Amino acid sequence: MRRSAPRPLSVAVEALAASVAPVTPLARIQAVWPQAVGAVVAENATPLRERGGVVTVYCRQAVWAQELALMAPEIVAGLNRALGDDLVREIRTTATPR
Repeated sequence: MRRSAPRPLSVAVEALAASVAPVTPLARIQAVWPQAVGAVVAENATPLRERGGVVTVYCRQAVWAQELALMAPEIVAGLNRALGDDLVREIRTTATPR
């Protein structure tokens, strides 16, 4: 059987990325972060580390850190929903990367 057109390269790249991606909790959280928090928040905040269900999020500005701290319960719920697991129990924010 012959193919009428080549397959998109994106299919192979996605398969390769999935096979080499780390399976740590932080990697899983980072993968679903934009989907769970939305594009605007994802532009201004990045998960830095996870330990025992506590996710530390770096924010570009202190005002974002304060806003995310207020939104923490919704963010935790959104992350756990996107992960399909109750992996995240708390969000901590910082405006200074460590």
